[in-house]
This record gives sequence, structure tokens and C-alpha cells, in this order.
Amino acid sequence: SCKIFFAKDPLKIVRAQGQYMFDEKGEKYLDCINNVAHVGHSHPYVIKAATKQMELLNTNSRFLHDNLVQYAQRLTATLPEKLSVCYFVNSGSEANDLALRLARQYHGHQDVITLE
Repeated sequence: SCKIFFAKDPLKIVRAQGQYMFDEKGEKYLDCINNVAHVGHSHPYVIKAATKQMELLNTNSRFLHDNLVQYAQRLTATLPEKLSVCYFVNSGSEANDLALRLARQYHGHQDVITLE
């Protein structure tokens, strides 16, 4: 029951810039699917920040590091006090899994309602 988006004529995307993706023929497509709506593909500031971080340490958030604490403090300073706890995860799937675990722990129920 799983289908790819473009079963009859799949796109082969080779690069992206800003809000656009480009196929191997140079055709430009507006990216309305990927998680790039905030800053776009290949944003120079994001590339610089990511490169700086990878030069220092390239790992995930399962290990302690001062940058995680500093980021959590900066983030929670912009939010109401009730939103003062941060959970750093690797993906949307991990975020959903954690949200379900927290809700089940808090409420003591196992049932879930979801929309398709």
C-alpha cells in the first residue's frame, strides 16, 4: 500500500537552492514537500553554522555537550515558563514517538486517535 510520489515518471533531483530543486536536465521545481520552508535549500548561514559545528563535533544529541544546554536556554527564554523543558530528537518519527510516550505516561492511557 506504499506508493512513491511519482510512480510513472520519477524525478531525479540532483541539487537545490532556496525554494527550488533541480533535476538532472536542469528543470526547476518549486519544493512544496521537503522541510525547507524556513530558510530554503543551501542557505549560506545554515551551511556556515553546520560546517562550524561539524568541524567541532559531528554527532547526535544522545551525548552531553554545552551547545545543547546553551541552545535549550536560548530557546526556552523565548517561551512561556510552562514551556521550559526541551527534548532534542533526531527526526520527526522520534518526536512523534516521544510525544506518544509522554502522553501515555502522563495520562496512563494507551489509546491513540490519528487522522489520515
